[in-house]
Amino acid sequence: MKLKSVLSMVLALLMVLSFAACGTTENNAAPVSTETAVAESTPAVAASTAAEPAPEGVPTIDTIKLGEDYKDIKASLKFLTHRTDLVDTKLAGYITEFKKLYPNIDITYEGITDYAQDVTVRLTTDQWGDICMIPTTVDKAELPNLFVPYGDKANLDQTYAFLNDFSFSGTVYGMPSTANAQGIVYNKKVFTDAGITAVPKTPDEFLAALQAIKDKTKAIPLYTNFAAGWTMGAWDAYIGGSATGDADYMNNISHMKDPFTDKGDGTGPYAVYNVLYEAVARGLTEKDPTTTDWETCKPMINKGEIGTLVLGSWAVTQMQAAGPNPQDIGYMPFPITIGGKQYASAGPDYTYGINAKSSQDNQIASMLYIKWLTEQSKFAYTEGGIPIVKTDAYPDVYKDFTGIEFVVNNPAPTGEETLFNDMNTKSEVGINKENTHVQGIVEAALSKAKKMSDIAADWNTKWAKAQEELKVAVNK
Repeated sequence: MKLKSVLSMVLALLMVLSFAACGTTENNAAPVSTETAVAESTPAVAASTAAEPAPEGVPTIDTIKLGEDYKDIKASLKFLTHRTDLVDTKLAGYITEFKKLYPNIDITYEGITDYAQDVTVRLTTDQWGDICMIPTTVDKAELPNLFVPYGDKANLDQTYAFLNDFSFSGTVYGMPSTANAQGIVYNKKVFTDAGITAVPKTPDEFLAALQAIKDKTKAIPLYTNFAAGWTMGAWDAYIGGSATGDADYMNNISHMKDPFTDKGDGTGPYAVYNVLYEAVARGLTEKDPTTTDWETCKPMINKGEIGTLVLGSWAVTQMQAAGPNPQDIGYMPFPITIGGKQYASAGPDYTYGINAKSSQDNQIASMLYIKWLTEQSKFAYTEGGIPIVKTDAYPDVYKDFTGIEFVVNNPAPTGEETLFNDMNTKSEVGINKENTHVQGIVEAALSKAKKMSDIAADWNTKWAKAQEELKVAVNK
């Protein structure tokens, strides 16, 4: 199906969703990252059969010498961003600094509130702008038709990290803005007041710490952020590398028999989700999850009214900036230990994409700006992220990750680039989707309608049915 042919279908679905939706997505957040991008509530952009190469003359990002090449180029760029909170501040400052090198390149940011749905629709046209943060609704096979290549992945891997998510057939089409490690935001003073002297390393230790916070302080031990919807998807980010230490886990899960079953050793997907179930069931979260509020939680944890928030590292700087106690905000690995060692999933935040239908001058100017953002803006350091340039040092936010091995998901095997997407959609389990199975865990724990083992059994049944329908080989 050609890309433009899905426009009417997408628009029709969005009209339905607009009446059914109970709230809007908070767009200051980073998407949960897996190597295979997962579709959100809007349908994925369909793959076309023919890829269109970039025009000749557009340099690869690794060959550019900033401040020396293309000094006289003139262009006016439109940049779509989910960071509505930064358009008039940090991003405006980036433009000012970049124009010192390239005064004839003008850049206008457009902040979009409902980013994923809006940009998914815009990408069905050619005139959406010049640069965007690529939404996870884009199929990998469609990348060559939509975006300008940054270069050969094998070459770019020598300089840049976290390139897997939007690479296709050995070519990179999305350059990460920063990367995130997956862990837990916590208030260090609350932990001290509760008598917690070391960050927990297992699910049982973490639940014990939450109980101590409840018993010895006035803070909410674990704030679920249930009402926002998208925040609950953070839990899905730990089921791969953090819970298994396996960089191929998210590729292999499509072939696994009953992947959500309790392994009995405090590891794997079940162990991750059971932490949430038990925290809710034991009364270690807010009393009414439907009353949670994303913006409110930031000053609450800064002031010590919340003990922990399960979110990516991108959230740390927002919590630090939300009140007078930035020094109290820490970040720790998810509490799972595998054979005496802890791991942390890590992957890219939103990635920059350059419109394949822009003029050649605009494409070159876009490449220049993205190289500057990647190498000189220091965006990762101010956003609690991991730098994309491999030689750059990690920010201080990762102090509690000393000795922790970061796990970056490997690319999917040839021929299986979309298999996880297909399995996730067909099964309707909904990993990394908004308003999903993770919220169902909270609801079940509150009502006591189901045990975590019952929920996992339901997911396994759906997974097995999808494997059968898609004729996926299952490893016994």
